[in-house]
Amino acid sequence: MQHFNLRVYGILINEKKQVLVSDELIRGSYITKFPGGGLEFGEGTRDCLKREFMEEMNLNVSVGDHIYTTDFFQLSAFNPGHQIISIYYIATALEEIKVPLRNKPFDFDEAQLKVYEDTKETETFRFINWDDFSAESVTLPIDKFIARKIKSTTF
Repeated sequence: MQHFNLRVYGILINEKKQVLVSDELIRGSYITKFPGGGLEFGEGTRDCLKREFMEEMNLNVSVGDHIYTTDFFQLSAFNPGHQIISIYYIATALEEIKVPLRNKPFDFDEAQLKVYEDTKETETFRFINWDDFSAESVTLPIDKFIARKIKSTTF
């Protein structure tokens, strides 16, 4: 059976002009993506993004301008019966980030590896300097499209 999978992501660029990414280990796959996740039934897209930042980072954010909604066909990397539709917004942290931020990709600590053993998913976060950020910084096809789009914009 074929389904649509609606995803909502935030582009958070801090005052040092660094882009926040999430490094995730999901069922054996290493993926770098923008923070966010799946829209739940009964939820608006902006509320979804606020919830995702709270769940993943214990971080209150404001959701700003809409950047992009997928306008091409993209099959899910994890479920071939799902078409992905991703919605991207600018996000701004309303408080200091409390979760540990890493300096290198996929730098999971023991607690995160334990979570992975139990759930087959874990994540960590880091900032990438604007000058070092590119489409090659992220893994998923729609995120690569967005990376090129935001790099061509003045922030």
